[in-house]
Amino acid sequence: MRLVGLAVFTVGAVLLPVLFPDNYFVLVVGVSAGLHVILAVGLNLLMGYAGQISLGHAAFFGMGAYASAILTTRYAWPSLLALLAGLLVAGFIAWVLARPILRLRGHYLAMATLGFGIVIHVIMVQSVVWTGGPDGLGSIPPLNLLGWSVDTDLRWYGLVVTATVLAIWLSLNIMDSRVGRALRAVRGSEFAAQMLGVDTTRAKTQIFVVSALFAAFAGSLFAHQQGFVSPDSFGLMVSVELVTMVVLGGLASTFGAAFGAITLTVLHESLVVFEDYEMLIHGALLMAVMIFLPQGLFVGLSQVARRWWGAFRQKS
Repeated sequence: MRLVGLAVFTVGAVLLPVLFPDNYFVLVVGVSAGLHVILAVGLNLLMGYAGQISLGHAAFFGMGAYASAILTTRYAWPSLLALLAGLLVAGFIAWVLARPILRLRGHYLAMATLGFGIVIHVIMVQSVVWTGGPDGLGSIPPLNLLGWSVDTDLRWYGLVVTATVLAIWLSLNIMDSRVGRALRAVRGSEFAAQMLGVDTTRAKTQIFVVSALFAAFAGSLFAHQQGFVSPDSFGLMVSVELVTMVVLGGLASTFGAAFGAITLTVLHESLVVFEDYEMLIHGALLMAVMIFLPQGLFVGLSQVARRWWGAFRQKS
């Protein structure tokens, strides 16, 4: 069933530019939505399956972006090598941070990850020599993959769709693995999981690192696609939006996280004319979902559709 869902998602994403050729909204907003899907799917591994809240996930997003930006503009590194360097940096910092920070629970964990995100954001703002400070860093070259330059909207769309499908596929496979079963046990009851012999510290550390790698990868793509990065793209509100995407779609659902990311991205772009009321509309939507569909929009609507389909089959 999961492979069917992935196939439907892939076919739909591939058909969009065919059905709407040269459409700005489809290509550019599609790229933005795809990057958000990668971020939300990675965060869902940590929040939805492992039950560990993070309000500083934009920090890893920024690490990947600035690693690619700095290494390619200041040191003329190949873009692919800079991307890999960003993954290594983000993965190492996540590994170092994971053990002490994931000992905390609930509000304490939320505040610790929030503090981490703020620290990284301040570094981005203050390190003017490296990051360009509040003005950001521009002239980032296009992504070059073994001689193939990603320098058009259509190429970016194709690359991001491929990366998004790969991210969803990896997430589904992780959840079907031994690590995934351990994470579900941790989310249900960490004490019970320990009694069953699950190394909960190791499981949480592993998924924290994997989640950070997802974010850093998306950050590197973001930097090359935009050609410019600034601290504003990786602040607290970005972390809050990522959490909202995961919760909106449905916790512990990979397709739910993807659905939430796409929904919020499209909504954001569609409400440009209501920019002054954007946060109000987002808040009202989130409240409505939590009241009427507490499982999340995707999960809740799926359950409603299954009930309707079951009732239809019984009548027929």
